[in-house]
Amino acid sequence: MSARPAAPHDPMIPRGAIVAMGAIALFAFVAAGAVRLSGVDVREPDAAAVETRALRFEDLPDGSIAVIDPRSGTRIETVSGEQGFLRGVLRGLARERKRNELGSEQPFELIGRADGRLTLRDPATGRLVDLESFGPTNAAVFARLLTAAPQRP
Repeated sequence: MSARPAAPHDPMIPRGAIVAMGAIALFAFVAAGAVRLSGVDVREPDAAAVETRALRFEDLPDGSIAVIDPRSGTRIETVSGEQGFLRGVLRGLARERKRNELGSEQPFELIGRADGRLTLRDPATGRLVDLESFGPTNAAVFARLLTAAPQRP
């Protein structure tokens, strides 16, 4: 007769611990839902705007993006290459406009705040993107547009 291999040991988690973890998860879910449904704004208020610049973005045939000052109609910059963060932010804002059946005519507002933060605002939908939330490298992609001079033809 051969010896049977020992069964792997199943670590036993006490039932009370499982119930406690479930209760904590349920509480967090219910609390988040209650705050969301109450309409209470839990965001920290934005610092005062110290600089604002209107910008329009246009896709070019070569795949790059023209950044245009809508007041003068001049091109500020041409964004070429991957530029994943800039493209991702613009894609999300464009999707929101499309969902609301809005066109791309109205420019976005890039806002530099007194505390150094940057916000991209879509006046057409009211949507705000706090750019510093994505890290300083990604925010810098937009920061340079705040003060960029028009390109020469």
